[in-house]
Amino acid sequence: MDNTTGAGDTGGTQDTELQIWPQAVCRFAYTLNNSQPVRCTWISDQPLFYTDFDEVEEDDFLLDDPVLQALERDIADLREKANAYDKIAKDFEISETAKIDLFRLDAENLCAPAVASSEDKLESLFSMIKDSRLASQYLSFAQLNNIELRLSNQVMDAAYDRESRLILVREDMDLVDQTLLAARELRRMYQHRHGAGLHPLALHPDFAVLVNRAQTADLAVSMVRVAWELQLAGHKDVWARIEHSPTADLGRAFAREAITDFRSIQNGTAARTIFESWFLSERCRKADRLLIQQMLADYQGYSFSDNIEASRVIAIDLIKALGSMPFGQNYTESVVSQIMVDPIFTDVRDRSNANFLWFIKFERSFAEAEKEVSTKKEAKKQVKAQVLEFPQRKTTQSSVARAVVKGNGQVVELSRVGQD
Repeated sequence: MDNTTGAGDTGGTQDTELQIWPQAVCRFAYTLNNSQPVRCTWISDQPLFYTDFDEVEEDDFLLDDPVLQALERDIADLREKANAYDKIAKDFEISETAKIDLFRLDAENLCAPAVASSEDKLESLFSMIKDSRLASQYLSFAQLNNIELRLSNQVMDAAYDRESRLILVREDMDLVDQTLLAARELRRMYQHRHGAGLHPLALHPDFAVLVNRAQTADLAVSMVRVAWELQLAGHKDVWARIEHSPTADLGRAFAREAITDFRSIQNGTAARTIFESWFLSERCRKADRLLIQQMLADYQGYSFSDNIEASRVIAIDLIKALGSMPFGQNYTESVVSQIMVDPIFTDVRDRSNANFLWFIKFERSFAEAEKEVSTKKEAKKQVKAQVLEFPQRKTTQSSVARAVVKGNGQVVELSRVGQD
């Protein structure tokens, strides 16, 4: 760039002097994240972000917002919980060499002949369950109600048979998996015996979806809590199974609360964290799909399926009963009103499931309307007559006497005949 200087008029003559020299090179600069220098089209000797003076003031004003301050505190608490568990999670990491060794061990077990008997496996399962306070309480409750725990290969993984009063766990599974599945079915038995095991199809479809989700989430709560108690008792392999399984997100949510404050295990905060994390995941989609398939196969309905108000009251009582534990506080009682109205718990987020659910509700409402119309038509066909008895007229002396002559006669007034 050039600079031009000039002189004014001198002695009536105009003399202009031009001086041209190169100017210093202009600097083109700004930064990304205050660290990386980048070229730009802004000509200045300072970085670009220094020019936004007004916006900086607005940003400072926003930082004083109490909502943002509360959000920052929550984020800091979450970061503290995550960092606290990350230190413990390193103990449950499995290296590639360890995975290969486990694979070889499993291959040897598959090819080796069976050595342990069913009685020995069942005894090992009982000893493992008794190391957990919660699972041992479930087992004692089952024994008081004459419900037996057995090993059997007639089930896929584990099942609770209400009619036979049996809890069946697959025999040829690993001891860790047997323990977690037994804890799940023991909790299902506990639900049934405490009035929280009502089949969801007995309710209106909207509340049936919510109750089915809550029952399934409650089973996951017991599995994670039993695994945590067992790892505290020295059975690290049980918690490692949770850590390296699809339920790792639920286990980490529980562990963060338990490590930060151990009282959260007794007051229900840690269990409620698992419950909410289950609803925030994609597990709702699978649970809804299984229930909706049962609804489509149902052709006669259940007792409360068409009564919305009765279904709502029953659903509230069921969710309250689901939070009861053999010891500690009920973890759903304080939030049951929020669960009934919060879209996170009630909305069917999968489109295909929502379409099928709408079809089921429409079909039931249409059948109910058709039933009412047919009832009204039958009521109209039935003609009901009622005989009304009129009171007899009392004759007085002032009344005119009349005589009726049969045949082709006339009615003659006797009073006039007497006068003629």
